[in-house]
Amino acid sequence: MDRNDGAAAQMAADWLARLSDALVRGDANAAAALFGDVSYWRDLIAFTWNIATFEGRTAIRDMLAGTLAATRPERWRIDGTPEITDGVITAWFNFDTTLGQGRGCFRLKEGAGWTMFTALLELKGHEEKRGATRDEGIELGAKRGRLSWQERHDREVATLGRTHQPFCVIVGASQCGLGLAARLKQLNVPTIVVDKFERPGESWRARYKSLCLHDPVWVDHMPYLPFPDHWPVYAPKDRMADWLEMYAKIMALNVWCSTNCDRAVYDEGSGEWRVEVTRAGERLTLRPRHLVLATGLSGMPQMPTFAGAREFGGTLVHSSRYRGADGFAGKNCVVVGSNNSAHDICADLWEQGAQVTMVQRSPTLVARLASVRKVSDAGPFSEAGVRAGITTDQADLGAASMPFALMHHGPIANYKRIRQWDKEFYDRLARAGFKFHFGEDESGVLMMFLRRASGYYIDVGASDLIADGKIKLKSGVDVVRLAPSSAILSDGSELAADLVVCATGFATMESWAAQLISPEVAAKVGRCWGLGSGTRDDPGPWQGELRNMWKPTRQPGLWFHGGNLAQARHYSRYLALQLKARYEGLPTPVFGQVGNRD
Repeated sequence: MDRNDGAAAQMAADWLARLSDALVRGDANAAAALFGDVSYWRDLIAFTWNIATFEGRTAIRDMLAGTLAATRPERWRIDGTPEITDGVITAWFNFDTTLGQGRGCFRLKEGAGWTMFTALLELKGHEEKRGATRDEGIELGAKRGRLSWQERHDREVATLGRTHQPFCVIVGASQCGLGLAARLKQLNVPTIVVDKFERPGESWRARYKSLCLHDPVWVDHMPYLPFPDHWPVYAPKDRMADWLEMYAKIMALNVWCSTNCDRAVYDEGSGEWRVEVTRAGERLTLRPRHLVLATGLSGMPQMPTFAGAREFGGTLVHSSRYRGADGFAGKNCVVVGSNNSAHDICADLWEQGAQVTMVQRSPTLVARLASVRKVSDAGPFSEAGVRAGITTDQADLGAASMPFALMHHGPIANYKRIRQWDKEFYDRLARAGFKFHFGEDESGVLMMFLRRASGYYIDVGASDLIADGKIKLKSGVDVVRLAPSSAILSDGSELAADLVVCATGFATMESWAAQLISPEVAAKVGRCWGLGSGTRDDPGPWQGELRNMWKPTRQPGLWFHGGNLAQARHYSRYLALQLKARYEGLPTPVFGQVGNRD
């Protein structure tokens, strides 16, 4: 059918008018009756002050019954021209609530609501100053004792955390922490970012020298400051670190570097945190009302305990502490693991002349970067998307408009094509003994990332080295103990080893809460990340959203902010709005909080 169809546009307008009428009347039953038996409503804080998806007519009705009185949504209006594809009508719209302005998208199947997406974009009376409302930057006229911008900024930096307290403390000064801090800065929420490294973004510099982004540039922009047009498609780690350091300065963020976050305790009576930090040797206590852990997607490194480790005469490190192959030319190196870091480290060692063996403990999802790019180049996050006039915000909202329960269908079709395109590549890997798969439902990297954030390799060259035997492979085994100059495997074989790198992954993000706050708080919050898909490392029950990410947790005042650059950029908007609303004392009744259901 035609993508633009007059009858479809009229059907969309009529359906939205009926929904609007029911919502304005507060009739949750009438509104829910407009949805099909299989239907989804995904809300990003507009109705629920939560990030939640409601599946089925009954769940949608219950959500509306519990939120309409406080939300009072109105002024629903179609924005743009509805489109029809394969019988599904898609329409974007704008709407207002009591406190803010939102945007959404709905899809109709056979005249009934199939998916609904609503997102709060700004708070009335607390909009960001931008475009025509931006600050002048100067005060006209003469005034004695006037402070320059730099003097005002220096005073804020010198006093916040000492003579007056921040409303929010963010732990971590990489893309997650800095992007959120930038949004809070534009919303005038007093915020301090603390980080153990000497410079913002230094966590990137500290990794091995060959590390680079595997997501293309169109996915990776930071809030407010997109990369320039000449920026490389896949940014090397040191350029990323430079960009983040520059970003913190240009956005005038209050970042406390060389600062260890030692301990955090929540005072139920005052509703404040007591965050103990050591800044350049000075012990200080911050008292924010909200604490955001933005320490990255992963938690604590998972380092195996090997018998014989004390007698091992070589170097034994976790991949997070691997800095490069210098000094290992001609040496015997063993890398335990077979995901992204393991492949990158194996290739790095091989390039420097080391003798490398990968120990693959379990099958790995492998996809060639060129093939993944071939698929993504047809989507909104691409040069073609830019030329079509699709902004990053539009692409973000479009991606968010599809509920997680339906998100695997497109990737399954894409990976069928990838397997056909790259049949010879996979045949070569199989002949080398490498064990691979495409996910438990064959939906590929994206869904595995959302479910467990591990278990895959986006091939940038190491797979050819394995297929050609240049990187040696031991598959289906594990290291069980270390000898003075070797690693002993579970099949009884022995590998000479001057270096053993354990690319064995990380615990989930709540492990940082256990270390910084307490194991009891971590248990109260529950697991972070994953959808509850029931697949490996993503235990059920089904959540419909990423656990505990960017939304209220069972621990008052504690938030988690992580993900890839795209997620960090997009969801920082909603986390910042939630914090701003609380800073201004606005009512934020949370609906649909599931807590720890693992």
